[in-house]
Amino acid sequence: MTARRSRDGVLSSVLLLAANILIPAAILVFATGFFPYKPLLPGLATYDTVVDYGDPPAAPFDRVVFMVIDALRSDFVYSENSGFLFTQSLIRDGAALPFTAHATSPTVTMPRLKAITTGSIPSFLDVVLNIDEGDESSSLASQDTWLAQMKAKGTGKLVMYGDDTWLKLFPGTFDRAEGTTSFFVSDFTEVDNNVTRHIAGELQNDDWNTMVLHYLGLDHIGHKGGPRSPHMVAKQREMDGIVRQIYTAIDSEAHLQSTLFVVCGDHGMNDAGNHGASSAGETSPALVFISPKIKALQSNLQSPMPEDESFQYYSTVEQSDLAPTLAALLGFPVPKNNLGALIPDFLPFWPNRRDQVQLLMRNAHQIKEIVVAAFGQQIFETDTDVADFTEFKSDYQELAHDWKELAESYGRDDAKLIPSILKWLHHAQDVLSSMASNYDMSRLYFGQAAAAAALIAALIAAARFTNDTAASFIPLSGIVLAYGIMMFASSYVEEEHHFWYWATTAWFTYLGVKGFNQRGNTSGRREILSSAALLLATRVIRSWNQTGQKFAGGPDIVKMYLNTNPALLWYLISATYLWVHQNLIYGLSGLPIWLSYTTAIGLVLAAFTFKVAFTLEDAPELVTDFARFSLRLNFTQDASLIARARAVFIGLALMTAVTILFMLARRRISVGQNGSSTLLTIYTLLALTQSRPQNIPLYLLFNAQRLVLSSSALAHLSPTELSATSLLLQHAAFFALGGTNSIASVDLSSAYNGVASFDVAAVGFLTFVGNWAGSVWWALATYVMLVEERSRRSRRERMAETEGVEEGEGRGGGEGGLWKAHVGVLTVFVAASVVAVMAACTVLRTHLFVWTVFSPKYLYCVAWSLGQHLVVNVLVGGVFYWLGVIEGK
Repeated sequence: MTARRSRDGVLSSVLLLAANILIPAAILVFATGFFPYKPLLPGLATYDTVVDYGDPPAAPFDRVVFMVIDALRSDFVYSENSGFLFTQSLIRDGAALPFTAHATSPTVTMPRLKAITTGSIPSFLDVVLNIDEGDESSSLASQDTWLAQMKAKGTGKLVMYGDDTWLKLFPGTFDRAEGTTSFFVSDFTEVDNNVTRHIAGELQNDDWNTMVLHYLGLDHIGHKGGPRSPHMVAKQREMDGIVRQIYTAIDSEAHLQSTLFVVCGDHGMNDAGNHGASSAGETSPALVFISPKIKALQSNLQSPMPEDESFQYYSTVEQSDLAPTLAALLGFPVPKNNLGALIPDFLPFWPNRRDQVQLLMRNAHQIKEIVVAAFGQQIFETDTDVADFTEFKSDYQELAHDWKELAESYGRDDAKLIPSILKWLHHAQDVLSSMASNYDMSRLYFGQAAAAAALIAALIAAARFTNDTAASFIPLSGIVLAYGIMMFASSYVEEEHHFWYWATTAWFTYLGVKGFNQRGNTSGRREILSSAALLLATRVIRSWNQTGQKFAGGPDIVKMYLNTNPALLWYLISATYLWVHQNLIYGLSGLPIWLSYTTAIGLVLAAFTFKVAFTLEDAPELVTDFARFSLRLNFTQDASLIARARAVFIGLALMTAVTILFMLARRRISVGQNGSSTLLTIYTLLALTQSRPQNIPLYLLFNAQRLVLSSSALAHLSPTELSATSLLLQHAAFFALGGTNSIASVDLSSAYNGVASFDVAAVGFLTFVGNWAGSVWWALATYVMLVEERSRRSRRERMAETEGVEEGEGRGGGEGGLWKAHVGVLTVFVAASVVAVMAACTVLRTHLFVWTVFSPKYLYCVAWSLGQHLVVNVLVGGVFYWLGVIEGK
């Protein structure tokens, strides 16, 4: 019997290991098929000699200053509350022509710069590469861009100052350059001053034909404080001053007389100050063409404009339209992979109608070559169907038919031909932009098969380790099934938080009813009260932050009570830090009293004053006099934020190391609790450090829920039910702290705590903790409860003088039975969620929202599976559990 149980345990362990190896393998294989690079036409475009359009018309400009202000939402420039007063005066005087440039998702810097410079639609994979500052695989060095065309003209050098993404995209392109990292979001000032200091000198030089400036400070302010940050208007005025400086030089310096000045945003931002998704604010950056020569167009538009919630000011153009427009205005061929259409507002620069038609036909012919490269020349030669592209057949047949009419009409009635060409250009742009990606279907299917194999292995392992009845799996099965179905609806993916809130509420109700039925009237009432307390805490937690997409800006506790009442906010924050302080003293009670009190007070005070200093820099309107006074208590008034954060991290690391050493030595660092509880308290202080101030009081509610679970319902939960509880609370906590399935909700505000310069490992770790802080807390809290449960079972076993693991360590589980059972159940859900998300992305790959909803969900699925599950629940949680086992022996 013992040998058979041992063999079962080994087999189950192998299956569990295999499942957790297959999950990342499946994710990688599927991703390589779902996010491939699209094929591009090689080489630089030249003026077409095959079609005789005549000599290209003369360009009105010979050099360009291209100024990108990161996250420059349209209303930041055009509205009545804007700080761009000088720019608005140029619009009124006709020296500036304004547009709202539509930026397609993903609205992050790298793919947007690709769209701006090539005129193409970038791959969604660029949203991942955008995060890796060291990545060079996304280089545009070999692709046709307007920068490459300006370099090929040979009329001057190319210079660049600002976001070093340009240097990564265009290695070897710029003759003079200085890059600044785009991810150090705590810096509002130096990151822009490092750009501005070069401008005066470069405006005096006449050896360049292209100057690129990319300012980051406004984007950083948005990430830290949102679009209504008190720093925002001041930054806009600073940027407006740069516009004045450059325009004044163009207007007065002889060598700059034919300079085109373009001011634009790469993307906008949402109400939270983030970007990456497809809300109106994120997809609506400003685009302004500036030059004294533009006065000849006699636009003289109204400025400023009234506030517009849709952010659509003046005419709306596609961001990709920049490439062919610059080609016409600066005199070079349209880049080969361009999908943009020349902005017709500039056609009056060429009074001759024949010149206008030629420019548009060259643009149309270039786009026609992209269609030929995709489907062959025969589509424009015959009326046959487009094989293998039935879903786009009618669109491409219509394009081919209309192109023939344009080609036949060229040279006849130019006045009537212009609107026909513009219509064809925009139709072609819509069709090509919406064409499905070149998915590798074999990889998609293979990845799903691997994920399905992981699910089967996890199911077998979980059933063996938990040794529960079939009825215990019913709630978990319901969660898995409902979640899987939900992944096929875009609105449910966007509003996923409701699923976890409702499921958690239903679960706690179920626990209360179950406890009442099992324990009878007296004890049952206690279970009902415990369930009510859990439900009340859950109700408050779900109201803390309004998240998702539909009601993202709606009222919640943070907006209605904490942001408007800083005193209440700091009372709650102080209460949270005092709770951690008391827990820390209790957790270190095995040390000499002077040492435990000194350590606890010093570390908590350092963490609290860092949070005050951080908030004072980030959102000073939230800091009360009481909070400011605390900065003087630890005599570090002059310390920098980096030094303060490092002091906290070093203190946490040292305390963690000491606690682990005590546990390995089988000594209690606390008189009344296990070392795992002390480690949880230490992590709580890290979570508070990485959380926004408004979210800090949530940890009081999390702890209240944990205490209720530990003292009541936990004693009656089967391993499967305990894991289901942990699963629900981990996900509910993620959304309660403001998380969503949108890339725009990734919080970078704490990503640079203690970091002086970009480091992918440090920033990646801090970003993950900052966004999954609540989920990690519940993962570790579950292991604390597992250690406590194991201690209770050990006491019962000793009292009953039994042998083996009959009390519930799990069939064949040995010392790690509870851990393996818990990991097994979590692996079942993770594998099932990966299968569901992959299936949804495959089935809905041609869906309108595939890049705005389902692809971001896949990336979040990767983070949940690899980061939260494998790293936190399996690896870190396993260390928690085994340290508790060693300590308890």
